[in-house]
Amino acid sequence: MKLDLRGTPCPINFVRTKMKLEQMAAGELLEVWLDAGEPIEQVPDSLKMAGYSIEQITDNQDFFILQVRNQVA
Repeated sequence: MKLDLRGTPCPINFVRTKMKLEQMAAGELLEVWLDAGEPIEQVPDSLKMAGYSIEQITDNQDFFILQVRNQVA
């Protein structure tokens, strides 16, 4: 599943990511597209603190691709 949050400011991008993860099945992988700067600096740390697993962060030149695994129940 993919969530494009380019152009979305903090903390709204974190809130939208968390809401999407809550709608997904346990263990499912979500791909989130984030802007450079504050979004890619803040969102992964916030998700880790909320108990989600960051699988990979890829620099795609214009934006970052964050892969986060939903919590296993």
